[in-house]
Amino acid sequence: MSAAVALTVAGSDPSGGAGIQADLKTFSALGAYGTAVLTALTAQNTRGVTGVHPVPAEFVGEQLRTLFADVTVHATKLGMLGTAEVVREVAAVLADRPGGPVVCDPVMVATSGDRLISQEAVDAVRTALLPVSDLVTPNAPEAAALLDVAPATRVDELVEQGRALLALGPAVVLVKGGHLGGDESVDVLVTGGGVVETRRPRVTTTSTHGTGCTLSSALAALAARRLHDGDGGHGRDGGHAGDGCLDWALLVEQARDYLQEALAAGGALGVGAGHGPVHHFARWWSA
Repeated sequence: MSAAVALTVAGSDPSGGAGIQADLKTFSALGAYGTAVLTALTAQNTRGVTGVHPVPAEFVGEQLRTLFADVTVHATKLGMLGTAEVVREVAAVLADRPGGPVVCDPVMVATSGDRLISQEAVDAVRTALLPVSDLVTPNAPEAAALLDVAPATRVDELVEQGRALLALGPAVVLVKGGHLGGDESVDVLVTGGGVVETRRPRVTTTSTHGTGCTLSSALAALAARRLHDGDGGHGRDGGHAGDGCLDWALLVEQARDYLQEALAAGGALGVGAGHGPVHHFARWWSA
């Protein structure tokens, strides 16, 4: 017997709703053993970020290489990498897929609106990280920042920007439309074979801290389990070596179902006075 192993490469959130804390909770909730490489310390709570203390790039690389020398990692999720040097180091280590398929959440701005990485780091994500990513999951502002265009305000613009991001090297792009408003939250999955829209009723809540972290880590956990169990699903458009035949459209639906439940239950936690966290263990705690 062995466990499906997922890795998060991200920053720390003391309030527990985002970053590696959210990722590890999500991995556990979805049945994957969680490992973590730390890229930055943050001083933050549910109301905002007051400071970021990056881990030196060479030590981030040492963490990764030491982990991969001993542990078989089935899927890797990338979150806030902080600096351009860290972005390039992580991209270099992951170029030959020692940690399985790469789910890249290009974290740039916190839910509170606080900017988390520099423009130089954004440029490094665009040129160094996207080409080694199997799935990239930007929200509308992040997609716009990567493309240096205005944020999408309509679903067709999400599709257009998803196609433009696909041309930068990732195998698959999921552009999240939560910022568009409306009664439904619409995301678009763009692959070399076409576009799939995925919709959920919008949840009215202020407990939205860590939603992007949670969705991307859910995708990594589900991918890790599929690959560990030898069942990638059926059908695949595009992809890099190491992701088998993952059906990303199916995994997106499953990940969104998990996030929908966590969002709906987040308010019951009563954590913090700002944007509270989603409830990663809603199904189990309520039971």
